[in-house]
Amino acid sequence: MIKISKFLLIATLIFTACSTEDEGTDDGGGNETDSFDRGAMLANWADNIIIPAFGSFKSSTQQLEDLTAAFTADPTEENLVALRGQYEGSYLDFQTVAMFDIGKAEELNYRRFLNTYPLAASAVEEKIASGSYNLELPSSFKEQGFPALDYLLNGIGATDAEIVAKYSSENYRNYLLDVSKRINSLTAEVNASWQGDYRDTFVNNTSSSSTGSVDKFTNKYIMYFEAFLRSGKIGYPSGILTGTPSPINVEAYYSADLSKELYLKAVQSTVDFFNGKSFNGSQTGKSYKQYLEYLDRSDLANDILSQFSAIKSQASNLNASLKNQVETNNTLMLAAHDELQKQVVLLKLDMVQALSISINYVDSDGD
Repeated sequence: MIKISKFLLIATLIFTACSTEDEGTDDGGGNETDSFDRGAMLANWADNIIIPAFGSFKSSTQQLEDLTAAFTADPTEENLVALRGQYEGSYLDFQTVAMFDIGKAEELNYRRFLNTYPLAASAVEEKIASGSYNLELPSSFKEQGFPALDYLLNGIGATDAEIVAKYSSENYRNYLLDVSKRINSLTAEVNASWQGDYRDTFVNNTSSSSTGSVDKFTNKYIMYFEAFLRSGKIGYPSGILTGTPSPINVEAYYSADLSKELYLKAVQSTVDFFNGKSFNGSQTGKSYKQYLEYLDRSDLANDILSQFSAIKSQASNLNASLKNQVETNNTLMLAAHDELQKQVVLLKLDMVQALSISINYVDSDGD
């Protein structure tokens, strides 16, 4: 019996080795492939979601720069109100592209330049006072982008009249305009890359290895959800990650009631991407949802979608100002974090295991 068992064991190992060699291909040290059309999924991501989203956002940031130029040329309360409205619209639009930290966006530190908060307001004031600054330096992450606009349009006076009065100073006008120009120029650079060669580079890299587009972007998608959406928008302000509630860590801290909208927009953008929903329409294409269904994991796809619904349902209880929510009833912020954390488990453990993708990032402090 012992000899027969050894023989069977050897035969089984040989069969397994041969089966593995026949069924999968080694794409540079990655995972085994399956017959799901990753190329079609990447094309849907690029052509129907990412490229249209960046194209739309580029139009938004151009309008933001134009209205900033109009305001700095003629600082009136009417022009301030118009610019503030565009700032809020563009900040919401940014939530549709913030997760796409790959290619040129990753190279430029795009997300960090546009949305690192809390703002270093004292450093901003110092730079305005001196009139000397370089917004291209990584050390200036916390002194520009949408958080700087938030402060410069809402936080430098108690009334619109007081804010407008600040812009009698040329230094204030210059800094505000430079911040808007930089948001627009960085967006133009990322958009141009997707409109150019990077689209094909991204779509054609169908390898199921850690260097393949699906694996790389899946890491980016989950890291965005975990570090920037869960921790950045909810975790740090609520204090669940530090033990102390911190209203100053709320996104759009100086705006009266924008932070919850930004949070919900970011959540919906991650839902739409999971479903493969077109940016400019309701049609869907190949996606994480379809991939899981193809692998007979409809149960997991449904669990993920149900948890997204639970996140949005819980958010309906939040104050329009997350700053006020932290200050008046932080329990609801902690509850929001709990719902987000459940989704992190489904995405970071269950989904990647089903898709045979390895997580290669380490969660750290978010924007």
